[in-house]
Amino acid sequence: MNDLPPQILVVDDEPIARANLAHIFSRRGAQVTVAANGREALAELEKSEFDLVITDLIMEEVDGLAVLERTKTLWPDTEVVVVTGYPTVETAVTAMRRGAYDYLAKPYGIEEARLLAQKAMEKRRLRLEVKTLRERLRENPDPLTIIGHCPAMERLKRTVAQVAPTDSTVLILGETGTGKELVARTLHLLSARREERFLAVNCGAFNEELLENELFGHEPGAFTGATRLKKGLFESAPGGTLFLDELGETSPAMQVKLLRVLQERVIRRVGGSRDIPVDVRIVAATNKDVKREVEAGRFRQDLYYRINVIVLTLPPLSERQEDIPLLCRFFLAKMAKKLGKPNLTLSAEVYETLARYPFPGNVRELENIIERASIMADGEVIEPRHLPPDLSGAPVRVARPCVNEPMTLEENERRHVAWVLGHCGGNRSKAASVLGIDRASLWRKIKKFALA
Repeated sequence: MNDLPPQILVVDDEPIARANLAHIFSRRGAQVTVAANGREALAELEKSEFDLVITDLIMEEVDGLAVLERTKTLWPDTEVVVVTGYPTVETAVTAMRRGAYDYLAKPYGIEEARLLAQKAMEKRRLRLEVKTLRERLRENPDPLTIIGHCPAMERLKRTVAQVAPTDSTVLILGETGTGKELVARTLHLLSARREERFLAVNCGAFNEELLENELFGHEPGAFTGATRLKKGLFESAPGGTLFLDELGETSPAMQVKLLRVLQERVIRRVGGSRDIPVDVRIVAATNKDVKREVEAGRFRQDLYYRINVIVLTLPPLSERQEDIPLLCRFFLAKMAKKLGKPNLTLSAEVYETLARYPFPGNVRELENIIERASIMADGEVIEPRHLPPDLSGAPVRVARPCVNEPMTLEENERRHVAWVLGHCGGNRSKAASVLGIDRASLWRKIKKFALA
Protein backbone atom coordinates (compact mmCIF):
# COMPACT_ATOMS: atom_id res chain seq x y z
CA MET A 1 0.00 0.00 0.00
CA ASN A 2 2.86 2.40 0.80
CA ASP A 3 4.26 2.06 -2.71
CA LEU A 4 1.00 3.08 -4.44
CA PRO A 5 -0.04 6.72 -4.96
CA PRO A 6 -2.97 7.86 -2.79
CA GLN A 7 -6.34 7.50 -4.51
CA ILE A 8 -8.44 10.67 -4.01
CA LEU A 9 -11.95 11.45 -5.25
CA VAL A 10 -12.74 15.18 -5.57
CA VAL A 11 -16.44 16.08 -5.81
CA ASP A 12 -17.55 19.67 -6.52
CA ASP A 13 -20.10 21.19 -8.88
CA GLU A 14 -17.96 24.32 -9.32
CA PRO A 15 -15.44 23.63 -12.14
CA ILE A 16 -12.78 26.03 -10.81
CA ALA A 17 -12.95 24.70 -7.26
CA ARG A 18 -12.86 21.12 -8.57
CA ALA A 19 -9.86 21.82 -10.80
CA ASN A 20 -7.98 23.61 -8.01
CA LEU A 21 -8.34 20.69 -5.59
CA ALA A 22 -7.36 18.18 -8.26
CA HIS A 23 -4.28 20.28 -9.06
CA ILE A 24 -3.24 20.51 -5.38
CA PHE A 25 -3.19 16.75 -4.88
CA SER A 26 -2.00 15.57 -8.30
CA ARG A 27 1.07 17.79 -7.87
CA ARG A 28 1.81 15.84 -4.68
CA GLY A 29 1.73 12.51 -6.50
CA ALA A 30 -1.85 11.47 -5.79
CA GLN A 31 -4.08 9.72 -8.33
CA VAL A 32 -7.07 12.10 -8.50
CA THR A 33 -10.52 11.26 -9.86
CA VAL A 34 -13.00 14.14 -10.26
CA ALA A 35 -16.78 14.18 -10.18
CA ALA A 36 -18.84 17.19 -11.27
CA ASN A 37 -21.79 16.34 -9.01
CA GLY A 38 -23.04 13.88 -6.42
CA ARG A 39 -24.42 11.40 -8.93
CA GLU A 40 -21.05 11.10 -10.70
CA ALA A 41 -19.41 10.63 -7.31
CA LEU A 42 -21.75 7.77 -6.40
CA ALA A 43 -20.96 6.10 -9.74
CA GLU A 44 -17.22 6.37 -9.07
CA LEU A 45 -17.65 4.94 -5.57
CA GLU A 46 -19.47 1.92 -7.00
CA LYS A 47 -16.46 1.21 -9.23
CA SER A 48 -13.54 1.44 -6.77
CA GLU A 49 -12.31 2.30 -3.29
CA PHE A 50 -10.54 5.57 -2.51
CA ASP A 51 -8.19 6.54 0.28
CA LEU A 52 -9.89 9.92 0.60
CA VAL A 53 -13.07 11.58 -0.68
CA ILE A 54 -13.24 15.39 -0.67
CA THR A 55 -16.77 16.50 -1.41
CA ASP A 56 -18.58 19.80 -1.55
CA LEU A 57 -21.41 19.83 0.97
CA ILE A 58 -23.95 21.94 -0.93
CA MET A 59 -24.83 20.40 -4.32
CA GLU A 60 -28.13 19.94 -6.17
CA GLU A 61 -29.95 16.58 -6.19
CA VAL A 62 -27.23 14.51 -4.44
CA ASP A 63 -25.49 16.60 -1.80
CA GLY A 64 -22.27 16.05 0.12
CA LEU A 65 -23.97 14.31 3.04
CA ALA A 66 -25.40 11.71 0.64
CA VAL A 67 -21.93 11.18 -0.84
CA LEU A 68 -20.54 10.83 2.69
CA GLU A 69 -23.15 8.25 3.72
CA ARG A 70 -22.70 6.19 0.55
CA THR A 71 -18.92 6.26 0.94
CA LYS A 72 -19.13 4.95 4.51
CA THR A 73 -21.61 2.25 3.45
CA LEU A 74 -19.44 0.96 0.60
CA TRP A 75 -15.98 1.68 2.01
CA PRO A 76 -16.01 2.14 5.82
CA ASP A 77 -12.24 2.76 5.97
CA THR A 78 -12.27 5.60 3.43
CA GLU A 79 -11.92 9.02 5.03
CA VAL A 80 -14.19 11.87 3.92
CA VAL A 81 -13.58 15.62 4.13
CA VAL A 82 -16.56 17.87 3.37
CA VAL A 83 -16.11 21.32 1.84
CA THR A 84 -18.60 24.05 2.62
CA GLY A 85 -19.04 27.74 1.98
CA TYR A 86 -21.36 27.83 4.96
CA PRO A 87 -19.09 26.82 7.86
CA THR A 88 -21.75 26.67 10.55
CA VAL A 89 -21.44 24.53 13.65
CA GLU A 90 -24.58 22.64 12.63
CA THR A 91 -23.27 21.49 9.22
CA ALA A 92 -19.89 20.50 10.65
CA VAL A 93 -21.43 18.53 13.53
CA THR A 94 -23.89 16.78 11.21
CA ALA A 95 -21.17 15.74 8.77
CA MET A 96 -18.81 14.53 11.49
CA ARG A 97 -21.57 12.63 13.29
CA ARG A 98 -22.16 10.75 10.06
CA GLY A 99 -18.51 9.79 9.78
CA ALA A 100 -16.65 12.69 8.13
CA TYR A 101 -13.06 13.16 9.22
CA ASP A 102 -13.33 16.97 9.20
CA TYR A 103 -14.58 19.88 7.12
CA LEU A 104 -12.85 22.49 4.97
CA ALA A 105 -14.35 25.98 4.97
CA LYS A 106 -14.29 28.11 1.84
CA PRO A 107 -12.21 30.05 1.10
CA TYR A 108 -9.32 27.75 2.10
CA GLY A 109 -5.58 27.86 1.47
CA ILE A 110 -3.61 25.28 -0.51
CA GLU A 111 -1.53 24.31 2.51
CA GLU A 112 -4.61 24.02 4.72
CA ALA A 113 -6.25 21.62 2.26
CA ARG A 114 -3.07 19.60 1.81
CA LEU A 115 -2.44 19.19 5.55
CA LEU A 116 -6.02 18.21 6.29
CA ALA A 117 -5.97 15.60 3.52
CA GLN A 118 -2.63 14.28 4.77
CA LYS A 119 -3.97 13.87 8.32
CA ALA A 120 -7.11 12.14 7.07
CA MET A 121 -5.14 9.64 4.98
CA GLU A 122 -2.72 9.05 7.86
CA LYS A 123 -5.69 8.13 10.05
CA ARG A 124 -6.87 5.68 7.37
CA ARG A 125 -3.41 4.17 7.03
CA LEU A 126 -3.12 3.69 10.78
CA ARG A 127 -6.56 2.07 10.96
CA LEU A 128 -5.73 -0.35 8.14
CA GLU A 129 -2.40 -1.22 9.75
CA VAL A 130 -4.07 -1.96 13.08
CA LYS A 131 -6.67 -4.10 11.29
CA THR A 132 -3.89 -6.05 9.58
CA LEU A 133 -2.10 -6.54 12.90
CA ARG A 134 -5.29 -7.81 14.51
CA GLU A 135 -5.84 -10.27 11.67
CA ARG A 136 -2.28 -11.54 12.09
CA LEU A 137 -2.86 -11.78 15.82
CA ARG A 138 -5.89 -14.01 15.27
CA GLU A 139 -3.81 -16.30 13.06
CA ASN A 140 -0.73 -16.26 15.28
CA PRO A 141 -0.79 -15.19 18.95
CA ASP A 142 2.85 -14.09 18.83
CA PRO A 143 3.51 -12.68 15.35
CA LEU A 144 6.88 -11.36 14.28
CA THR A 145 6.12 -7.88 13.08
CA ILE A 146 8.43 -4.89 12.75
CA ILE A 147 6.03 -2.13 13.70
CA GLY A 148 6.53 1.50 12.83
CA HIS A 149 6.03 4.07 10.11
CA CYS A 150 8.48 6.79 11.03
CA PRO A 151 11.06 7.37 8.26
CA ALA A 152 13.80 5.45 10.10
CA MET A 153 11.58 2.37 10.56
CA GLU A 154 10.39 2.48 6.96
CA ARG A 155 14.03 2.51 5.79
CA LEU A 156 14.81 -0.35 8.18
CA LYS A 157 11.97 -2.51 6.86
CA ARG A 158 13.00 -1.91 3.26
CA THR A 159 16.61 -2.85 4.06
CA VAL A 160 15.56 -5.98 5.98
CA ALA A 161 13.48 -7.14 3.00
CA GLN A 162 16.41 -6.50 0.66
CA VAL A 163 19.09 -8.11 2.83
CA ALA A 164 17.19 -11.10 4.25
CA PRO A 165 17.43 -13.37 1.14
CA THR A 166 21.25 -13.10 1.13
CA ASP A 167 23.72 -14.94 3.35
CA SER A 168 25.59 -11.76 4.27
CA THR A 169 26.58 -11.17 7.88
CA VAL A 170 24.39 -8.52 9.49
CA LEU A 171 25.22 -6.23 12.43
CA ILE A 172 22.23 -4.75 14.28
CA LEU A 173 22.84 -1.64 16.37
CA GLY A 174 20.44 -0.18 18.91
CA GLU A 175 19.75 0.53 22.55
CA THR A 176 18.49 -2.21 24.85
CA GLY A 177 14.80 -2.89 24.26
CA THR A 178 14.60 -1.54 20.71
CA GLY A 179 13.86 -4.97 19.19
CA LYS A 180 17.19 -6.23 17.86
CA GLU A 181 16.28 -9.91 18.27
CA LEU A 182 12.94 -9.32 16.53
CA VAL A 183 14.80 -7.90 13.52
CA ALA A 184 17.20 -10.87 13.58
CA ARG A 185 14.30 -13.35 13.60
CA THR A 186 12.63 -11.46 10.76
CA LEU A 187 15.83 -11.69 8.71
CA HIS A 188 15.79 -15.44 9.29
CA LEU A 189 12.10 -15.90 8.42
CA LEU A 190 12.50 -13.95 5.18
CA SER A 191 15.59 -15.90 4.13
CA ALA A 192 16.09 -19.20 2.30
CA ARG A 193 17.13 -20.62 5.71
CA ARG A 194 13.66 -20.15 7.21
CA GLU A 195 12.97 -23.89 7.43
CA GLU A 196 16.08 -24.45 9.55
CA ARG A 197 16.79 -23.42 13.12
CA PHE A 198 17.18 -19.91 14.50
CA LEU A 199 19.31 -19.91 17.65
CA ALA A 200 20.11 -16.91 19.83
CA VAL A 201 22.71 -16.39 22.53
CA ASN A 202 23.34 -13.39 24.76
CA CYS A 203 27.10 -13.08 24.76
CA GLY A 204 27.01 -10.81 27.80
CA ALA A 205 25.34 -13.47 29.95
CA PHE A 206 28.37 -15.80 30.07
CA ASN A 207 31.98 -15.55 31.12
CA GLU A 208 34.56 -16.39 28.45
CA GLU A 209 34.87 -20.11 29.27
CA LEU A 210 31.12 -20.73 29.41
CA LEU A 211 30.51 -18.75 26.22
CA GLU A 212 33.17 -20.73 24.36
CA ASN A 213 31.56 -23.97 25.50
CA GLU A 214 28.11 -22.67 24.52
CA LEU A 215 29.20 -21.62 21.03
CA PHE A 216 31.72 -24.31 20.09
CA GLY A 217 30.80 -27.29 22.28
CA HIS A 218 33.36 -29.67 23.78
CA GLU A 219 34.92 -33.10 23.41
CA PRO A 220 34.67 -35.79 26.12
CA GLY A 221 37.35 -35.20 28.74
CA ALA A 222 37.93 -31.59 27.72
CA PHE A 223 37.53 -30.57 31.38
CA THR A 224 36.35 -32.05 34.65
CA GLY A 225 32.76 -33.20 34.23
CA ALA A 226 32.88 -33.28 30.43
CA THR A 227 31.92 -36.94 30.08
CA ARG A 228 30.09 -36.69 26.77
CA LEU A 229 30.52 -34.86 23.48
CA LYS A 230 28.53 -31.65 23.30
CA LYS A 231 27.79 -29.77 20.10
CA GLY A 232 27.85 -25.99 20.35
CA LEU A 233 25.41 -23.54 18.82
CA PHE A 234 27.43 -23.16 15.62
CA GLU A 235 26.96 -26.87 14.96
CA SER A 236 23.38 -27.00 16.25
CA ALA A 237 21.92 -24.76 13.57
CA PRO A 238 23.15 -26.29 10.28
CA GLY A 239 21.71 -24.33 7.39
CA GLY A 240 20.09 -21.91 9.86
CA THR A 241 20.85 -18.62 11.57
CA LEU A 242 22.83 -17.88 14.75
CA PHE A 243 22.09 -14.60 16.51
CA LEU A 244 24.97 -13.29 18.64
CA ASP A 245 23.36 -10.69 20.88
CA GLU A 246 25.50 -8.16 22.80
CA LEU A 247 28.59 -9.02 20.78
CA GLY A 248 30.30 -5.96 22.25
CA GLU A 249 30.51 -7.72 25.63
CA THR A 250 32.87 -10.45 24.37
CA SER A 251 36.52 -10.61 25.44
CA PRO A 252 39.42 -10.01 23.01
CA ALA A 253 40.28 -13.73 23.12
CA MET A 254 36.70 -14.69 22.18
CA GLN A 255 36.71 -12.11 19.41
CA VAL A 256 39.73 -13.87 17.87
CA LYS A 257 37.80 -17.17 17.85
CA LEU A 258 34.73 -15.57 16.32
CA LEU A 259 36.84 -13.89 13.64
CA ARG A 260 38.20 -17.28 12.62
CA VAL A 261 34.70 -18.72 12.30
CA LEU A 262 33.64 -15.84 10.08
CA GLN A 263 36.74 -16.10 7.90
CA GLU A 264 37.16 -19.86 7.63
CA ARG A 265 33.63 -21.12 8.35
CA VAL A 266 35.05 -23.78 10.65
CA ILE A 267 34.98 -24.25 14.41
CA ARG A 268 37.00 -26.31 16.86
CA ARG A 269 35.34 -27.77 19.93
CA VAL A 270 36.86 -27.18 23.36
CA GLY A 271 39.42 -29.96 23.85
CA GLY A 272 39.24 -30.90 20.17
CA SER A 273 42.02 -31.02 17.59
CA ARG A 274 40.13 -31.02 14.29
CA ASP A 275 38.31 -28.31 12.37
CA ILE A 276 34.59 -28.81 11.80
CA PRO A 277 32.93 -27.00 8.86
CA VAL A 278 29.79 -25.07 9.77
CA ASP A 279 27.04 -23.66 7.56
CA VAL A 280 25.27 -20.98 9.54
CA ARG A 281 24.40 -17.35 8.88
CA ILE A 282 25.69 -14.94 11.52
CA VAL A 283 23.58 -12.03 12.70
CA ALA A 284 25.18 -10.01 15.49
CA ALA A 285 23.89 -7.17 17.65
CA THR A 286 25.16 -4.73 20.23
CA ASN A 287 23.96 -1.69 22.14
CA LYS A 288 27.46 -0.20 22.11
CA ASP A 289 29.08 2.27 19.72
CA VAL A 290 31.34 -0.26 17.99
CA LYS A 291 33.53 2.38 16.33
CA ARG A 292 34.30 3.92 19.72
CA GLU A 293 34.97 0.47 21.15
CA VAL A 294 37.46 -0.15 18.33
CA GLU A 295 39.15 3.20 18.94
CA ALA A 296 39.36 2.43 22.66
CA GLY A 297 40.94 -0.96 21.94
CA ARG A 298 38.08 -2.96 23.45
CA PHE A 299 36.88 -4.42 20.14
CA ARG A 300 39.08 -5.90 17.44
CA GLN A 301 39.21 -3.83 14.30
CA ASP A 302 39.50 -6.87 12.01
CA LEU A 303 36.38 -8.44 13.55
CA TYR A 304 34.53 -5.15 13.18
CA TYR A 305 35.35 -5.01 9.47
CA ARG A 306 34.28 -8.65 9.10
CA ILE A 307 30.84 -8.15 10.71
CA ASN A 308 30.34 -4.67 9.28
CA VAL A 309 28.97 -6.00 5.97
CA ILE A 310 25.37 -4.90 6.47
CA VAL A 311 24.53 -2.58 9.37
CA LEU A 312 20.95 -2.05 10.57
CA THR A 313 20.34 0.70 13.13
CA LEU A 314 17.23 0.70 15.32
CA PRO A 315 16.21 4.13 16.60
CA PRO A 316 15.27 4.52 20.29
CA LEU A 317 11.56 4.91 20.94
CA SER A 318 12.12 8.51 22.07
CA GLU A 319 13.09 9.32 18.46
CA ARG A 320 10.03 7.67 16.90
CA GLN A 321 7.23 9.02 19.07
CA GLU A 322 4.82 9.01 16.13
CA ASP A 323 4.91 5.19 16.33
CA ILE A 324 3.78 5.05 19.98
CA PRO A 325 -0.01 4.96 19.23
CA LEU A 326 0.45 2.13 16.72
CA LEU A 327 2.66 0.15 19.12
CA CYS A 328 0.14 0.72 21.92
CA ARG A 329 -2.69 -0.65 19.80
CA PHE A 330 -0.62 -3.66 18.78
CA PHE A 331 0.37 -4.57 22.34
CA LEU A 332 -3.17 -3.86 23.55
CA ALA A 333 -4.63 -6.25 20.95
CA LYS A 334 -2.08 -8.85 22.03
CA MET A 335 -3.00 -8.48 25.72
CA ALA A 336 -6.74 -8.34 24.98
CA LYS A 337 -6.48 -11.77 23.37
CA LYS A 338 -4.25 -13.14 26.14
CA LEU A 339 -6.46 -11.89 28.99
CA GLY A 340 -9.81 -12.45 27.31
CA LYS A 341 -10.64 -8.73 27.36
CA PRO A 342 -11.49 -8.04 23.68
CA ASN A 343 -12.67 -4.45 24.20
CA LEU A 344 -9.65 -3.02 26.02
CA THR A 345 -8.84 0.56 25.05
CA LEU A 346 -6.56 3.33 26.30
CA SER A 347 -7.98 6.62 27.48
CA ALA A 348 -6.83 9.89 25.90
CA GLU A 349 -5.06 10.76 29.17
CA VAL A 350 -3.00 7.57 28.97
CA TYR A 351 -1.92 8.39 25.41
CA GLU A 352 -0.91 11.86 26.56
CA THR A 353 1.07 10.42 29.49
CA LEU A 354 2.89 7.95 27.25
CA ALA A 355 3.65 10.69 24.70
CA ARG A 356 5.50 12.65 27.42
CA TYR A 357 7.48 9.68 28.78
CA PRO A 358 11.12 9.26 27.53
CA PHE A 359 11.04 5.40 27.52
CA PRO A 360 14.59 4.57 28.64
CA GLY A 361 13.66 0.89 28.15
CA ASN A 362 12.35 1.56 24.64
CA VAL A 363 9.75 -0.71 22.98
CA ARG A 364 10.24 -3.49 25.51
CA GLU A 365 9.36 -1.07 28.33
CA LEU A 366 6.24 0.10 26.46
CA GLU A 367 5.09 -3.49 26.04
CA ASN A 368 5.61 -4.15 29.76
CA ILE A 369 3.66 -0.99 30.64
CA ILE A 370 0.72 -2.03 28.42
CA GLU A 371 0.78 -5.57 29.87
CA ARG A 372 0.74 -4.29 33.46
CA ALA A 373 -2.01 -1.75 32.73
CA SER A 374 -4.12 -4.38 30.96
CA ILE A 375 -3.90 -6.65 34.00
CA MET A 376 -4.61 -3.85 36.48
CA ALA A 377 -7.57 -2.42 34.52
CA ASP A 378 -10.87 -3.24 36.22
CA GLY A 379 -12.92 -2.30 33.17
CA GLU A 380 -12.54 -1.92 29.42
CA VAL A 381 -10.77 1.46 29.54
CA ILE A 382 -7.20 1.77 30.82
CA GLU A 383 -6.85 4.98 32.84
CA PRO A 384 -3.73 6.76 34.18
CA ARG A 385 -4.29 5.11 37.59
CA HIS A 386 -3.59 1.73 35.97
CA LEU A 387 -0.12 2.83 34.85
CA PRO A 388 3.05 2.31 36.92
CA PRO A 389 3.39 4.96 39.66
CA ASP A 390 6.33 6.72 37.97
CA LEU A 391 4.17 7.30 34.87
CA SER A 392 0.81 8.13 36.41
CA GLY A 393 2.14 10.81 38.74
CA ALA A 394 2.04 14.51 38.03
CA PRO A 395 4.03 15.54 34.94
CA VAL A 396 7.36 17.28 35.38
CA ARG A 397 7.04 21.04 35.55
CA VAL A 398 9.10 22.41 32.68
CA ALA A 399 10.14 26.03 33.09
CA ARG A 400 12.89 28.14 31.61
CA PRO A 401 15.49 28.99 34.29
CA CYS A 402 14.89 32.43 35.77
CA VAL A 403 18.02 34.50 36.47
CA ASN A 404 16.10 36.64 38.98
CA GLU A 405 15.42 33.68 41.26
CA PRO A 406 18.28 32.73 43.61
CA MET A 407 19.07 29.01 43.39
CA THR A 408 21.92 26.56 43.73
CA LEU A 409 24.00 25.54 40.73
CA GLU A 410 22.48 22.05 40.92
CA GLU A 411 18.93 23.43 40.89
CA ASN A 412 19.83 25.72 38.00
CA GLU A 413 21.20 22.74 36.06
CA ARG A 414 18.12 20.66 36.82
CA ARG A 415 15.78 23.39 35.56
CA HIS A 416 17.85 23.97 32.44
CA VAL A 417 17.95 20.27 31.52
CA ALA A 418 14.19 20.02 32.11
CA TRP A 419 13.56 23.08 29.95
CA VAL A 420 15.71 21.79 27.08
CA LEU A 421 13.98 18.39 27.21
CA GLY A 422 10.59 20.10 27.05
CA HIS A 423 11.75 22.40 24.27
CA CYS A 424 12.88 19.34 22.27
CA GLY A 425 9.60 17.51 22.84
CA GLY A 426 11.27 14.81 24.94
CA ASN A 427 13.69 13.86 22.13
CA ARG A 428 16.80 12.86 24.08
CA SER A 429 19.16 12.87 21.11
CA LYS A 430 18.12 16.40 20.15
CA ALA A 431 18.28 17.58 23.78
CA ALA A 432 21.75 16.06 24.24
CA SER A 433 22.92 17.86 21.10
CA VAL A 434 21.54 21.19 22.36
CA LEU A 435 23.20 20.66 25.75
CA GLY A 436 26.49 19.62 24.12
CA ILE A 437 26.67 16.22 25.84
CA ASP A 438 26.17 12.61 24.74
CA ARG A 439 22.97 10.62 25.30
CA ALA A 440 24.45 8.57 28.16
CA SER A 441 25.39 11.73 30.07
CA LEU A 442 21.92 13.18 29.50
CA TRP A 443 20.26 10.02 30.77
CA ARG A 444 22.40 10.13 33.95
CA LYS A 445 21.22 13.70 34.52
CA ILE A 446 17.59 12.66 33.92
CA LYS A 447 18.00 9.92 36.53
CA LYS A 448 19.87 12.22 38.94
CA PHE A 449 17.26 14.97 38.78
CA ALA A 450 14.27 12.58 38.61
CA LEU A 451 13.08 14.08 35.33
CA ALA A 452 11.86 10.77 33.86
